[in-house]
Amino acid sequence: MSLVKSKKLRSNWMNGGLARKFGLDDFFNDDFFAEEKNLPAVNVKEHEDDFEIEFAVPGFSKDDFEVSIENDLLYVSAQKSMEDVEDDDDYTRKEFSYSSFYKTFQIPKSVDPSKEVKAKYENGILRLQLFKDEKAMKNLRKRIDIS
Repeated sequence: MSLVKSKKLRSNWMNGGLARKFGLDDFFNDDFFAEEKNLPAVNVKEHEDDFEIEFAVPGFSKDDFEVSIENDLLYVSAQKSMEDVEDDDDYTRKEFSYSSFYKTFQIPKSVDPSKEVKAKYENGILRLQLFKDEKAMKNLRKRIDIS
């Protein structure tokens, strides 16, 4: 079963500029179907021997991330507050902001849980490498005869 993101139906007066003008657009989103504004862009690549997951997360350091696996779920999160950033009064305008994110992935059965996940953060990209189990890879594909 997978969750399908849906838009909440709102009355016509909330779909236009009135909601944006008063900052109410996000007020009517609930947490379960909230827009993923704070979540980073993610790429998932499948290679012959592994899966590679890339997160576009500039502005963080490797110590800001928490990556863990539990019960066939991969958890990736990061948190950085404005207090962590040096405050400098020389700015005329300051728009950089840092926020937290949290993502969960179902790990495919072809991933070997006994092999360690490799993680590397470089140039604003967090890369995770999950290695496949050779036995599981052989058992995944079944040929189906058509009668």
